Amino acid sequence: MRKIWILGLAGILALVFSAAIWAAPYDEVLKRWQKTREFADIGDEIKITATYFSAEYIEALVQKEADDNLWTADELEMHKYQLLKTLNLDETIPVRLEFVVRGSSVHMSPFGEQVWLWVGGKRYKPVEFDPRFNFKISDKREGMVYFPRFDEKTGKDLLAGSKSVKLELSGGISHAIRAMAVDFIWDVVHDDPERLFAGQSGARLEMDRLIKRLARLNQEKDECEQKLNELDSEIATIEARMKELQVQ
Repeated sequence: MRKIWILGLAGILALVFSAAIWAAPYDEVLKRWQKTREFADIGDEIKITATYFSAEYIEALVQKEADDNLWTADELEMHKYQLLKTLNLDETIPVRLEFVVRGSSVHMSPFGEQVWLWVGGKRYKPVEFDPRFNFKISDKREGMVYFPRFDEKTGKDLLAGSKSVKLELSGGISHAIRAMAVDFIWDVVHDDPERLFAGQSGARLEMDRLIKRLARLNQEKDECEQKLNELDSEIATIEARMKELQVQ
């Protein structure tokens, strides 16, 4: 199901990015969060575009869609809710990647070993990505990559207090890049993802999170109760045997 969401989101965003950009505010926001690098060598060319889904960019994207489609306030909130839910912002840091290739094909499998996100001086592998990145690219491909939002050991929000994030791609994916690593850096010091969760869409997302959390807690409770019953049974067996030994 998650892979279907990834592919579906890629399709939705393809329509947004392929459309003409008329609104100046959106245009300015896009320039801050979308970066492109191009490489060429002996007939091989590759253009890589990375878009960081900051709070500012998501708000501008949703507002542009609302303006273009003449949405009502309720329709805007619904679209925002669906987008935020698909992006899974409460658990991941999403980045959109687009590759345009000319010349030799690009092979990136296993893709999870070719891309990393640097936050706070530490490097993190993706937790999920568009599975099509594992297949040969001979023309154009775009899709989403999701990195962990929280440190696995400490549980700390990786973006809290961070001034910048860096996306790194292995240079080995293309002859045009060779051994050079490809970096995309974004300044996130003034970006506040929490502001996305205000309003109706935020309330619905919080309810979704609470429902999931409640389900997990109930599952843990059932497991603990089962374990407790097993312990009670073993204790009763031991006590009964001890009584038998005492009367011998």
